[in-house]
Amino acid sequence: MDGEEFSMEDPSQLLQSASDFANYPGVPNDVAAKEFLDRFPLPVIINALQTKSEVPGLEATLVACLERIFKTKCGASLIPHYMPFVQVGLTADSQLVRCLACKTVSCLLENIDETILAAQLIIDNGVYPLLLDCLINGNEQVATASMEAIEKLAGSQKGMEIVFPANNSDDMHLGNLSARCSSLGRVRVLSLIVKLFSVSRDVASAVYNSNLLSLLEAKIRDTDDTLVSLSVFELFYELAEVKHATEFLSKTTLVQLLSSTISNMSKEAILRSRAMMISGRLLSNDNMYMFIDESNLGVKAIISAIDGRLRLESQDLNECESALEALGQIGSSNQGATLLLTISPPAARHVIDAAFDKHARGKQLASLHSLANILGEARSDSNIILNGDAEESLRLLIYEAASKSSKLTPSGLFLSVLQQDSQVRLAAYRVLTGLVARPWCLMEICSKQEIINIVTGPNTETTKIGMEARYKCCVAIHKAFMSSSKLTGNPALAPIAAKLQEAVSRGPYLADKIYREAQPMVVTADRF
Repeated sequence: MDGEEFSMEDPSQLLQSASDFANYPGVPNDVAAKEFLDRFPLPVIINALQTKSEVPGLEATLVACLERIFKTKCGASLIPHYMPFVQVGLTADSQLVRCLACKTVSCLLENIDETILAAQLIIDNGVYPLLLDCLINGNEQVATASMEAIEKLAGSQKGMEIVFPANNSDDMHLGNLSARCSSLGRVRVLSLIVKLFSVSRDVASAVYNSNLLSLLEAKIRDTDDTLVSLSVFELFYELAEVKHATEFLSKTTLVQLLSSTISNMSKEAILRSRAMMISGRLLSNDNMYMFIDESNLGVKAIISAIDGRLRLESQDLNECESALEALGQIGSSNQGATLLLTISPPAARHVIDAAFDKHARGKQLASLHSLANILGEARSDSNIILNGDAEESLRLLIYEAASKSSKLTPSGLFLSVLQQDSQVRLAAYRVLTGLVARPWCLMEICSKQEIINIVTGPNTETTKIGMEARYKCCVAIHKAFMSSSKLTGNPALAPIAAKLQEAVSRGPYLADKIYREAQPMVVTADRF
């Protein structure tokens, strides 16, 4: 690569052409890449990058140009022949060049059809240890590019063997790497573990079997540094999003860690809040309950810990809202909602009480949305209704909340939230959409003409999201009404049935019965 035949005394022409190629709009294609490489062969570009870096703007321009070239099939096909360049690039002093080298490895893995060949090239050229060094010691852009390359490497069976060595004492084992690097490097290794976990179920299994999830647990358990704990909690939050996470996370001590953090008064409020939100996300999936013990002791411990925080009157307002939102997330699954309503005392009482308390708007808004989740507004029709005990608990809690208020009846409570501002109404529509599947609630709604007027009123809402939420609520009430022979057979309720039918037929957006087309208007032009 350093031969004189590839040297270039005046790189100005290369600089201009590379700048044009790097900044050309659109996605680079093979034809454009081949034309450029015909004019400036890859060895010429590499040589200029190595020997002319002092020329202003040259390094950044050539790096951007090469990055675009390697993203094409034509450019990527050349990478196997220039692995020494990749190797040197990964150890370069320039962060730009190191970042390019990491991205080049990603291009190799993405564009070479034979993944075994790509993985073997990485082994033969000692690339993986260099990628790890970039992860630990590079700047933020280099670390991110390195992480993406390692993710792609782990996507093949041969690559998994590189990333997860069979020998646990191997220097390249991520657990050993984490133990000997700086605090920042350790957080980056933990981030890589989370990224790898999300690649596929097979890779997640390899992460779990390599005992790498325990590194995150240990970091939470062994540190009193709030910022470090927050960083690790953010990683757990990402983990909880992964489709196959529940199967593996249920085998760890994460649930116990979360419940102990939530109930720990000595922890910062922001840490407890984050632990609550992770718990909510983790337990919002019905699949989680397939993998934990039948008694649900871990889940009950989390619910109990959140319940304990909500009992404290001196609680931080943000923490309180996080707790209410977490209960809503847990309640979005059928089994979670059942637990919230049947554990003694039922934790759902906090959500219901706050949902109808207009004196604390933030709590009320969070609680209304959480209550809608518990009621099954977002669940499938066949999954809305809970078991008998949970449904009876729900009914009693609603009637108890009404009896303690000035409204005295559930219908009065429902009307009171529908008469508040647009954001509260939006949440209230969600609540009624879920509640109306219960016959007792349907009767309450039909007993209040003002409620029917609001949910059928074409001018009630002025925003698209508000119109759609009102209409969805109207459709749910109409569907429940028409499914009840008791109500459809009552002549006194015929006007309500007609009003619901008319509103459903009109759709969410039309404010008038008659659709008026836009008419052209001709006016005299203003003259100065």
